[in-house]
Amino acid sequence: MSSTPARIAALDSSNGLSTTPVPVPELPASVEELAAAAAIRLGWHGVVLPEMVLMGRKVVVVAELLADAHAERVCVGAGPEADKTTVSTWVWPEMEGRVPPAAVKIVGVLAVARHWRTALASAVPFARYGNAAAVLPESVAFSHDYLANCLPRVRRYGVSVLLADDDKDLSVDVSGRQESVPAEDTAITRWVNELVYEQVLATAS
Repeated sequence: MSSTPARIAALDSSNGLSTTPVPVPELPASVEELAAAAAIRLGWHGVVLPEMVLMGRKVVVVAELLADAHAERVCVGAGPEADKTTVSTWVWPEMEGRVPPAAVKIVGVLAVARHWRTALASAVPFARYGNAAAVLPESVAFSHDYLANCLPRVRRYGVSVLLADDDKDLSVDVSGRQESVPAEDTAITRWVNELVYEQVLATAS
C-alpha cells in the first residue's frame, strides 16, 4: 500500500494541502505498543525489544535469538561483549575462527516518533544494514512537508513508513526494502549485534 484513500482525496482536491505550520501531533500509544504493532504489520518475526540507544539513535530492534550460536557461547562462557574496542578486533583476518559467533539475527529496526525528521534520523543509519522502518502519527501524512520532503527521502533510503491513527491501527504508507540477506560483517555490525544480544538476554530473563 503506497497511500491511504483519504490522502489521495486530499491530494486531488482543488484546495491542495496547506503549507501553514501545524502543531506536531502526539503519538496515539506508547512507543512499545506501536513498535510491537508495526513489527506484526511488517511481518517481522522475532522479539520486539524495549527502546534502546544504538549509534546515538533511539530505536526499537526486532531480533531473533540464534539458538545454536547462543548454546555454543553459553558452553564456552562467551557472553555478550559490549566493549566496542574489543569487538572491533573480531573482524581482523587473524581473528577468524577465534571469536564467538553472532548469537542474534536483527530482523529490523524501528524508529517511532511524532515527526518524520526525527524518525528518519534514527532509522536511516540502519537501512544500509537491513530492514528499517519509521512509525508516525497518521496526521503527518497530510502535510506538504511530509509529501515534498519525507517521501522522496524514505524511497531513496529504502525505509518503510507506517502511519498510526487515533485508534492505534497501523497502515503501511511506504513499503521499503524487505531483505533477508545477511548484513556485511563489519566492526560496527558486530558491535551492534552484541548490544542487541545483551538486550535479548536481559529481556528474556
